[in-house]
Amino acid sequence: MRTPVLLLALLLAASSAQAAGYRAPRNALGHPDLGGLWTSTSLTELERPARFKTLTVPDAEAAAYEQHRPGEFSNTDIDDVGGRQSEANFWDLGARLARIDGKARTSWIVEPADGKLPYTKEGAAERARHAQAVSSPANPESRTPSERCLVAGWAAAGPPMLNSPYANEYQIVETPGAVAIHMESVHDVRIVRLDERRHAPPNIRPWMGDSIGWWEGETLVVETTNFNPGDAPKLPTTLYISTEAKVTERFTRIGPGRLLYEFAVDDPKTFSQVWRAQMLFEASKGPIYEYACHEGNYSLPGILAGARREEALARSPSTPR
Repeated sequence: MRTPVLLLALLLAASSAQAAGYRAPRNALGHPDLGGLWTSTSLTELERPARFKTLTVPDAEAAAYEQHRPGEFSNTDIDDVGGRQSEANFWDLGARLARIDGKARTSWIVEPADGKLPYTKEGAAERARHAQAVSSPANPESRTPSERCLVAGWAAAGPPMLNSPYANEYQIVETPGAVAIHMESVHDVRIVRLDERRHAPPNIRPWMGDSIGWWEGETLVVETTNFNPGDAPKLPTTLYISTEAKVTERFTRIGPGRLLYEFAVDDPKTFSQVWRAQMLFEASKGPIYEYACHEGNYSLPGILAGARREEALARSPSTPR
């Protein structure tokens, strides 16, 4: 176990050193300027795929993976054979594994050192139960929020904000009392309040949780609680976060056009430990295009109508199909 732990320590130390050696330009408020357009497009995923044995890989191994991955686009299952990120290179030619500190990352997770979500037995069972529940065609309210065009899928809305196979553009706008994060996917906008340090009452549970933030030197720290139960399973990813979770995010510019995004998830109801991850956002020329979500208008009525038809056929087996 010493080698993975040592590797994790080196990764975190290197990131801190890189961030400490760069001073971001200041905006009109005197804060590090995080404003502008950013993209998280990458072939790197939250969890380490089984084909990789380490959290980082040499450039040659990364290049072979990047060349092979686009051919797997036809397989969009969430597994280690095809994987969801095979879509990324279909929509954005040239998508690669993210490089942080000059090393190709096989997962965003850096702790635990195996790059896997540390579900408890109960947490894994709860995730499976919720995943099954939202696949029910009983009524529209039981379906996923992204299928209903309420928030972005793939956990792109966050927090934490994960990279999806497409529509990974984000715009950050800083004001004296808040930071707004506008994402291309479903046009979600997160508002991080900077003018208070208390969260909303427990009965107030917005779709993206309740976020408050503050500055620690070069870093914007954001703490989010009050998660909405309707968005607990971050489908179709492997992530599930309970309503009792606390997510702490850190945004730090580590170089021209590079933004280090770190987050820690504290959710004892679901995970055996606090787990941590690092992602890279890179400056984007944009623009952010309109994201016209049609699932709720077309796909969802079709899903429900198909289910009612199947129920009718089950009641009358002799009915022609």
